[in-house]
Amino acid sequence: MDAAAHYLGFDFSTQQLKVIAVNEQLLVVYEDNVHFDKDLPEFGTQGGVHVRGDKLTVTSPVLLWIKALDCILERMKSSGFNFSKVKSLSGTGQQHGSVYWKTGSREVLNHLSAGQPLHIALQTCFAIGDSPIWMDSSTSAECRHLEKSVGGAQVLANITGSRAYERFSGNQIAKIYKQKPEEYSQCERISLVSSFAASLFIGDYAAIDYSDGSGMNLLDIHKKTWNETCLNACAPDLKEKLGSAVPSSSVLGNVSPYYVHRYGFSPRCSVVAFTGDNPASLAGMRLEEGDIAVSLGTSDTLFLWIKEPTPALEGHIFINPVQSQDYMALLCFKNGSLMREKIRDDCSSASWEEFSNILRSTPPGNNGHVGFYFDVMEITPQAVGIHRFNAENQEVSEFPKEVEIRALVEGQFMAKRIYAERLGYKILPQTKILATGGASCNQDILQVLSDVFNAPVHTIATANSACLGCAYRAAHGLSSLTSASTFTHVLKAPQHKLVVTPRPESDKVYQPLLERYAECESAVIQASKIINN
Repeated sequence: MDAAAHYLGFDFSTQQLKVIAVNEQLLVVYEDNVHFDKDLPEFGTQGGVHVRGDKLTVTSPVLLWIKALDCILERMKSSGFNFSKVKSLSGTGQQHGSVYWKTGSREVLNHLSAGQPLHIALQTCFAIGDSPIWMDSSTSAECRHLEKSVGGAQVLANITGSRAYERFSGNQIAKIYKQKPEEYSQCERISLVSSFAASLFIGDYAAIDYSDGSGMNLLDIHKKTWNETCLNACAPDLKEKLGSAVPSSSVLGNVSPYYVHRYGFSPRCSVVAFTGDNPASLAGMRLEEGDIAVSLGTSDTLFLWIKEPTPALEGHIFINPVQSQDYMALLCFKNGSLMREKIRDDCSSASWEEFSNILRSTPPGNNGHVGFYFDVMEITPQAVGIHRFNAENQEVSEFPKEVEIRALVEGQFMAKRIYAERLGYKILPQTKILATGGASCNQDILQVLSDVFNAPVHTIATANSACLGCAYRAAHGLSSLTSASTFTHVLKAPQHKLVVTPRPESDKVYQPLLERYAECESAVIQASKIINN
């Protein structure tokens, strides 16, 4: 380890706790993880979680996360990591998980003994031992009640950035209040996984940050305060139990004396507010205004930096974790790489090389043919099945293989642009697309992405992007105390790699095709509703 200052990022994810340290040049100098199932088998988790008999209720033990922190800090200490060089730290937690501190726990946090591991000191501090997490889908009744209370799903989206979702914390809190009123009454503070983790470091209850708070169906994303109607629809006294929300770049204070005495942290080491994993990934990918990050994996995910949001029933709007006057949008498409692989197998002899050759040889716009490829029920939009339309908007039963391949790839990217723009995204002159995930290594797929969005595509190495983003955020939060430095001024990390640029005239090809795609999509959605009913 060199003698320069360091910044730490922690990621309390679903299956493991990760840590990354970067130096003043923002280069990674230390990395480690604790895998919950493998390293802490005593908690009996599978994939880091407990799935209940109804298959809908999914939880994780709070003490698992605490013991994982004990383990990873002890490993760092044993490796010779010099904690005294850490100027600041931040972190992230899996979004939508909630933690329920029992009355009297603040006093315990305030007076931690350095001679005792955290998981021993805090073992009696939680009214609910297993926390509901993002995989839980048992709160449909609470979601409908919340939407009805505010005047409908779109009204709720206008206020909180999203319609009611089963995994969102407000609905999980409502369920706990209804099913476990005694435990709820014993609770003096409710944290998200992110603010819970920050609480462990500052030795006090840490505030929920704006960005992660946006994923609760409780925070007014415009006023940046808890919405009284939403709070009252979920549970009594909820405002007091949540505390005030703060900007994501806020410095919450310094590490508690516990870490100074047990691990040798500097008493001046700052703790920057922890946030959710998706917002942290935006920071780790180093998006700027107008940028779009596209992760092309099993599911395809979009992260967008936007100025003026227009919340919709599909997708999510969060307050931006880097610049709190701006917003980030998140869209998830379930039929990603698996659908691409299926069409590859059917149309190009299971060969990516042949798939790419066919894609390269077909014209942008596909001579007006468009397709929708949903092997499983899609999230955005809610539709299922394979639907093909010719240039006259007539649905047909099949395409030639070369038309099929381009229709799949163009359709996936046109859907992404349409839904991004519905959430308020605007392509700016400086817009760049940052591509990651398995399919980002295929230049021909990226060329279609570039053409559809009419923007250059860069590739990024995003291993542990959420964890790395929090190390960056730690540096940014600390610098913000002494200057008006922006996130991009703080970051001097290696630049993204430019891979492709849009072909001339591509915008003229796709603008009318996007309109046709949206019209055809309406018919597909309607057909899916009939099938489901």
